[in-house]
Amino acid sequence: MYPKRSAFLFLASLCLLAVALSGCTTVDETKTPVAATNPASADSTSGKLPITTTSEDAWKEFLQGRDLAEKLLVQDSIQHFDKAIALDPGFAIAELNRAQVSPTGQEFFDHLKKAVSLADKASSGERLLILANEAGANGNAAKQKELLDQLVAAYPNDERAHFNLGGYYFGQQDFPQAIEHYKKATELSPTYSTAFNILGYAYRQNADYANAETAFKKYIELIPKDPNPYDSYAELLLKVGRFDEAIAQYQKALAIDANLINSHQGIASALMYQGKAAEAAAELQKITDKARSDAERRTALFGLTVVDVDSGKLDQALADLDKQYALGEKTNDVAAMAGDLQAKGNIMLEMGKPDEAKALYERLLKLTTDSSLSQEIKDNAALFHHYNLARVAIAKHDLPAAKTETEAFRKGTEGLKNPFQTKQVHELLGMIALESKDYDAAIAEFQQSNLQNPYDLYRQCQAYQGKSDMAKAKELCGKAAAFNSLPQLNLAFIRAKAAKV
Repeated sequence: MYPKRSAFLFLASLCLLAVALSGCTTVDETKTPVAATNPASADSTSGKLPITTTSEDAWKEFLQGRDLAEKLLVQDSIQHFDKAIALDPGFAIAELNRAQVSPTGQEFFDHLKKAVSLADKASSGERLLILANEAGANGNAAKQKELLDQLVAAYPNDERAHFNLGGYYFGQQDFPQAIEHYKKATELSPTYSTAFNILGYAYRQNADYANAETAFKKYIELIPKDPNPYDSYAELLLKVGRFDEAIAQYQKALAIDANLINSHQGIASALMYQGKAAEAAAELQKITDKARSDAERRTALFGLTVVDVDSGKLDQALADLDKQYALGEKTNDVAAMAGDLQAKGNIMLEMGKPDEAKALYERLLKLTTDSSLSQEIKDNAALFHHYNLARVAIAKHDLPAAKTETEAFRKGTEGLKNPFQTKQVHELLGMIALESKDYDAAIAEFQQSNLQNPYDLYRQCQAYQGKSDMAKAKELCGKAAAFNSLPQLNLAFIRAKAAKV
């Protein structure tokens, strides 16, 4: 399992970041706690980023929580971070970690805001890490990278500093750079198990499956009694189509920890790819039966949404999303609710209902604008709305409107220096070229789009079909159909169509 905030998935897309900073922070385990009133004294001569707290007991709780979070036992980590904060209300880095394991978007923002308010009382390194997380959450990729570069320059021998910078590059899909920093983390700390985990994912995303398998097997070797190494290795096996082997590894993870719900999600995905939709739905029901939070209930419902879309049951998928939205409404979780509206709008586009999709996107924008989220996030939502409106116009075959909205989106991204946004501009330009039957231009644009989006692979396939290059079309549609990820709507939308080419 790759660390992610399940309740914060929409903000990742809304801010146009695939991954913000991964859910681990930095701490010098060998130091005793230091006074928050004197952060300068926290500077460590060991080359490791120190922590700043007034309480030794809070420090110990923090370490326990961090250890559990790094092993992806996120739900179990929350109580330790909460205890650490209760013992030391000025514990800035504990607030950051608590934000990163939050089951809802609202909790995430509450704790991140608190961490930022306390950052000046912590060490300089902690402050850089906190502000980098804030920049990532606000969609300011340039500032995020600048702060993380400063962090690594100040603490070049800290494995978690490199891990966090690697997380930035992973999120921007610069996998060679991500691999460089993850490998550096493993060299600095050969027992730092979570770095081997994410190194495996970076190799996997870079289609280097042999090195990915080596990294995951090292991860298993380091912590063989923990569930997540088996879950992560299973995800690689899922990716390469070894579905029965993947299920066996997921079952190993569940035998160690029956509450590792992501393994049920993985089994469901493998079953879905084997054409066993009913069995996949039954596996997802197991998550609902044992769910300990609304975030886990949402995981089950989203998995079911994807199974229904993959099976062509789009009306049922919309009903699944309504249930997710109701969960968000209970706690006014704007991030989750916005994500549900985005997903519903995307399904409406697939159903050939662009006006209904537009209404949902408008509702999404108003929800975000009227919320207590930061102005930066509201600005990103307004910018992203141009992206949505461009897709609506393309669906309505209104190319002038599509070009106008795409240009507005492109201009809005110019000063942000966010590579992921640039990929989305190329996606829109490719879609416009495809609609115009300018297939060479479409191919050129899609090759610069998000190639981790199977829909963009499918669109390239369509462009080659338009050129009557059926060999290349078959190659790209084959890649799209066999993308074999954990549940995502973009794959469910096109998997069956791509498989027929």
